[in-house]
Amino acid sequence: MKTPGLIDLHLHLDGSLSVKSVKELAAMQNIEIPEEAELIKQLRVNEDCKDLTEYLEKFAFPGMLLQTKEAIALSVYNLQEELKEQGLIYAEIRFAPQLHTHKGLSQREIVEAAIEGLNRSDFCANLILCCMRGSDNHEENLETVRMAKEYLGKGVCCLDIAGAEALFPTEDFEDLFTLAKELGVPYTIHAGEADGPKSVYKALEYGTKRIGHGVHSIEDENLLKKLADEGITLELCPTSNLHTCIFEKIEDYPIRKFMEKDVKVTVNTDNMTVSNVTLGSEFEKLIAAFDLTDEEVKDIARNSVNACFATAEIKAALLEKIEKAF
Repeated sequence: MKTPGLIDLHLHLDGSLSVKSVKELAAMQNIEIPEEAELIKQLRVNEDCKDLTEYLEKFAFPGMLLQTKEAIALSVYNLQEELKEQGLIYAEIRFAPQLHTHKGLSQREIVEAAIEGLNRSDFCANLILCCMRGSDNHEENLETVRMAKEYLGKGVCCLDIAGAEALFPTEDFEDLFTLAKELGVPYTIHAGEADGPKSVYKALEYGTKRIGHGVHSIEDENLLKKLADEGITLELCPTSNLHTCIFEKIEDYPIRKFMEKDVKVTVNTDNMTVSNVTLGSEFEKLIAAFDLTDEEVKDIARNSVNACFATAEIKAALLEKIEKAF
């Protein structure tokens, strides 16, 4: 299914390297890779994945391929071209610069390489810089915040924090978002994915208007009302949440319940390759499971525009494209 008029706001670069892109990145760096069947096993999560920690193991191999400026630029370009081919009209591609420094690149060099790749394509996209949850990378995270400020509006649109939420709770990273707020850097926050509603409350306390995943919010009626009243947008990633065992089957997914509570939702892929999805396949599943109407899909697309960190001019153009597409 092509996805004319649709937008992906929650899309990780390293989790979305296509097999074709992986082969190209490996060839340009003289890195040996296995036969395709084995390669897919290294890139794609098993359907019996136990949790987020196991899911995150699938990022090791693509991460190895993204340690040079040329590889980072090419991966961003290739992903944009693939999104364009799928019919998307906009995306925000996120990655953590500190994960690409293993061969000596600085975070500045990494961000500049990603922007170079971004500008190589005519597909409309922006970059989100991710800090990483951890116990020994505080300085690296502070540097990522500063990089987001330096390149804001030059290809970078906001900041995020990703990683093992249950092991490193959101409350441990308040100073990062305090700094971001002081510098005028907007942010979204992964919360309510592997951790419960308290993680979402904490993210809201930090001032975010967007939540990455946020699905455990469904467990707290007061939180649902707060999300609705404050116009907070959730970046839902259905198949990813099934793979990390938050829900057992797509029919259990709370998208309809969120909509009934007037919580603004968007639909996203999270990791196209790790979860073996496209935005089109995500919508197909949701339409089949919840009888989403064309108008409801259109509303979700509008939510994505209203919540995205693009300029007012780009937002107006995107809304116009959505009207034509639907």
